[in-house]
Formats: sequence, C-alpha cells, structure tokens
Amino acid sequence: MIWSILLLTAVTVERLGELWLAKSNTQALMARGAIEVAAAHYPAIVVLHATWLVGLWLLAWDAPLHMGWVTVFAGLQVLRLWTLSTLGRRWTTRIIVVSGERLVTAGPYRLLRHPNYVVVIGEIAVLPLCFDMPLYALIFSVVNAVVLTIRIRAENAALSGLSHAEQA
Repeated sequence: MIWSILLLTAVTVERLGELWLAKSNTQALMARGAIEVAAAHYPAIVVLHATWLVGLWLLAWDAPLHMGWVTVFAGLQVLRLWTLSTLGRRWTTRIIVVSGERLVTAGPYRLLRHPNYVVVIGEIAVLPLCFDMPLYALIFSVVNAVVLTIRIRAENAALSGLSHAEQA
C-alpha cells in the first residue's frame, strides 16, 4: 500500500511540476511573440489527464505494485526527461509556435517526430498496469488515442511551416 501511495504521489508531483514549467515556458515564449495554435482541444487534454490521475488515486492507492510495469514506467520517465531537456524552454503542454524558429531534431527528436506523445501514450497505459488495472489502462488509452489524434494533427499543421534544420 505505501508503495502505491508513493508512486501516485511521485506522479502527481511530477504532473504539477510539469504544469508549472509549461506555464512558465508558455509565458516566456509568448513574450517573444509566439502564438498559441489550436487551443480548443486543450481542455479535453486537461480533463483526460486529471480524470486518469484522480481515478488512479481512488482505485489504486492500496493496490499492490507489479514491479515489472513499474520498471517500464521508470523507463518512460527517462525518455520524458530526455525529451523535456532537449526542448528546454520550448517545452509546453500547449501548441506554441514562434515564427522563425527551427524544429528541434536533436535528442530523441532524431529518432521520433513526437517523443513526448510516445511517453504520454505509454504512461496512460502503463501506470494502471502497475496496479493490475488492464481495463482502466485500455479505456484511458482509447480516449487518449482520440485526443492525441486531434492534438498531433493540429501540432503537425502548426509546425509544417517551420524549418526541419537542427536547432542551434
């Protein structure tokens, strides 16, 4: 039980920290003349992630952990940190475009177009599996797939005008 609470606490603290970082980065980008694109779907992302995490707190706080899945989840966190550190001050939870910027092609972006979404897909599925909740993982994965389909199309359209040269 204590391990489940510790894992859920760590994920909650991580998410709150990411929201703070995203807000700070968004404000800095907007101050440089950036624009937000396709903001209409953003509330759906917030509701999805909040519902997913609150539901896990309600249903899994006392569940035994499956350490194999916890290891996979930890691996996803390594990819998340690599992605965020590669983007630096450009990382946000919104689609923010700065005219004249180049697309990042360093770090995990050498291998994947959207590494952060790979992490999100993995987390939505894997964290419930840490608590032996496969149906929960499936339901939220399906909803996440719908939301990410909208999100990735909007982001690809917004970024299509930027250069693919590596960010200096």
